[in-house]
Amino acid sequence: MFDDLPPVKKNTQDFPRNLEALSVQDLEKYLEDLTLECERVKGEIIRKKAHLTQADSFFKK
Repeated sequence: MFDDLPPVKKNTQDFPRNLEALSVQDLEKYLEDLTLECERVKGEIIRKKAHLTQADSFFKK
């Protein structure tokens, strides 16, 4: 069914990065990007936990 979809390529250039080659400004931007990504991941965890809680309460009745 999904055989016609191209494989998902993992972007290995984003993480981890070679920090030695980055300037202070680039390091600050990289840290900002990582912080935003961490917040996005935390939001997804909260969303998934809420779904699990809803499913648990539905099936325990």
